[in-house]
Amino acid sequence: MSENAAERARETVHAVYHSDSRRVLASLIRLLGDFDLAEEALHDAFQAALEQWPRDGVPDNPRTWLVSAGRFRAIDNLRRRARFDRSVADLARHFESAAEPDFDREDLEDDRLRLIFTCCHPALNPDAQIALTLREVCGLTTESIAHAFLATPATMAQRIVRAKAKIRDAKIPYLVPARADLPARLDAVLHVVYLVFNEGYSAASGASVTRPDLSAEAIRLGRLLVDLLPEAEAKGLLALMLLHESRRAARTTPDGDLILLEDQDRAQWDRDAIAAGTSLVEDALATRGFGPYALQAAIAAVHAEAPVAAATDWRQILGLYDLLVRAEPTPVVELNRAVAVAMVAGPAAGLEIVDRILKRGDLTGYYLAHSARADLCRRLGNVKEARIYYQRALKLARQDPERRFLEGRLRALAMS
Repeated sequence: MSENAAERARETVHAVYHSDSRRVLASLIRLLGDFDLAEEALHDAFQAALEQWPRDGVPDNPRTWLVSAGRFRAIDNLRRRARFDRSVADLARHFESAAEPDFDREDLEDDRLRLIFTCCHPALNPDAQIALTLREVCGLTTESIAHAFLATPATMAQRIVRAKAKIRDAKIPYLVPARADLPARLDAVLHVVYLVFNEGYSAASGASVTRPDLSAEAIRLGRLLVDLLPEAEAKGLLALMLLHESRRAARTTPDGDLILLEDQDRAQWDRDAIAAGTSLVEDALATRGFGPYALQAAIAAVHAEAPVAAATDWRQILGLYDLLVRAEPTPVVELNRAVAVAMVAGPAAGLEIVDRILKRGDLTGYYLAHSARADLCRRLGNVKEARIYYQRALKLARQDPERRFLEGRLRALAMS
């Protein structure tokens, strides 16, 4: 193979790692039945690809090749370990005697869905379910997951290790539950998918506002869930993700700076995604089983219906938030409702709610709470208070575009 062709093969390995490594891992976990063994096999498979593809050429089905290579590397590793450790001898013999999987018939696309349900097994506590799925299914760093949970990375790492051990020791099966058991398991899975989407739609930290790969993966998983179990909240979550995703192109400037919803160029919104999301939310609200996801999607749909920001039906949005705060009485929902109250009844009414939330000690580490209070103070003409709270928000913001936006607000106040 020429050097140019070899270099292209190496570039393909890196591209496949970026696009498919979590799918390969999910398949290896199914085949090997162990997270740590599968992770080691994943790295071995990509190392083999780096060695062989530049020499032999890129295989027709890279993902299948990687899964097969990882499985064989794991068997080889177990054989070597069995010479010194009797505890792995039985495991090595098991894999050696097992028939080679028929990858043409194996539905590798569903492996990540199987893995999600395994990670969200009721034997694990809810935080462990979500943390493990974010780490193993989606490849988020421990630091990003810790930020989502408002926990330290060390605490989150311990939680993930314990969850893996629980799955191994309890022999939790790697499969999608029977249909009769699905509804009880669905809430945790939906929560996981939404956290994945949120990390992609509004990255926890870094130079970029969004990570489109994660948002796309969450939407793909959302579609699989709707196909598998077309209940109201599964449809509501998919609708919510599609409606938010429809605004991606308008959320930032070409330089990556943040653009608020009210200032976005709505001509850039994806009308096909809006139509699909609106249809789903209408289906969800037509049943008795709708809940927080469908209500949030309905709020997003009202925003999407407005041709310009000034035409937004804030009274309808406030009515939906009144329902949502009863269905999901969390401080973040209260904060979002406060913004709607401010748009309907004025900034003083919204500020009163935000102050109650912060006075309780809720959301003191959440930069958007301080930013919302600063904005309401700004609208009321209280420049001193607005500056204090924008500065507090700036200290807590982790995204570079968010920090630049807050710095811009502070500069504008200094000139007023």
